[in-house]
Amino acid sequence: MDLRKIKKLIDLLEESNLAEIEIKEGEESVRLARTPKGGYAAPAAPAPVAYAEPRPAAPMPMSSPTEASTGGTAKPGNALPDGHVVRAPMVGTFYASPSPDKPAFVSVGQSVKAGETLAIIEAMKMFNPIEADVSGTVLSILADSGQPIEFDQPLFVIG
Repeated sequence: MDLRKIKKLIDLLEESNLAEIEIKEGEESVRLARTPKGGYAAPAAPAPVAYAEPRPAAPMPMSSPTEASTGGTAKPGNALPDGHVVRAPMVGTFYASPSPDKPAFVSVGQSVKAGETLAIIEAMKMFNPIEADVSGTVLSILADSGQPIEFDQPLFVIG
């Protein structure tokens, strides 16, 4: 990947409200991430990559800046139930099931084990599984299937 492309990516990241961007071109990969001014941001663990057949995405309505700052899918009162919160490791489109005609990976009240797939996030035509980091019961699903999500947005609460 040549330096001009990397410079364009840096400019794109600065002009947008994205927290990070990753581009793969053949064997080469570039990941750019913003750090908060005056602070240090710990690097995020790379998400495992799952390969699936791409499907056309339906047009999504854009959320207002106010909705984006609260995650756009927050429940009334903005209070999360007590428990472990599973957050989005990246920006993308949230899918609760492996395909439109299949049942959701998990539902509220279902017991899950650490490492079990809860959902997938599509980012740049790649389908990334979101796995439970703890065992327990799904108390709440905070995102709607097919909707765009932001980095660090709460997705699930496991108790």
